[in-house]
Amino acid sequence: MFVTEQQNLRNEINRLIEPHDTSSRSSLIPILTQIQKEYSYISEHAMLIVADVLDIPPVEVYGVASFYSFLDQKPKGKFIIRLCKTISCDMQGKDRIAHQLKNDLGIDFGETTPDGKFTLEWANCLGMCDKGPAMLVNDLVFTSVTPEKIYDILESCRSVVNNASDCCY
Repeated sequence: MFVTEQQNLRNEINRLIEPHDTSSRSSLIPILTQIQKEYSYISEHAMLIVADVLDIPPVEVYGVASFYSFLDQKPKGKFIIRLCKTISCDMQGKDRIAHQLKNDLGIDFGETTPDGKFTLEWANCLGMCDKGPAMLVNDLVFTSVTPEKIYDILESCRSVVNNASDCCY
């Protein structure tokens, strides 16, 4: 059974890798990004398969996967919520937003909800200093966030999960 699961994963990753140039190291990040998009993280086994296909040392794949903050080695939620933690967002009420998120989701920063829907993280800067507090939900930026807006944002995401759609808000 275990061998079958590993072979299935290898077949799926080979399918994801197929459109990329496997003779070039420059394909590494696009391939890892594609794997993460499909599985929500990059497992150690997936990194070994990529190393094998690209004919590079596994440590190089791991080094790239662990260096970039947008690549994850642990499963994350369908919605990754990143709250900006810069001083400008701090001065505009970031702590109230963080408190509301933690209360509404029942998790702390760095955690994922038990149902796998939400992951809560800090972001060093979202580039929205004049419109803080700023928050990113997957690839969607929210500015001038208030505790009251948090409920609507989370409910929108929950309805997307329930409707099996890929967009939020």
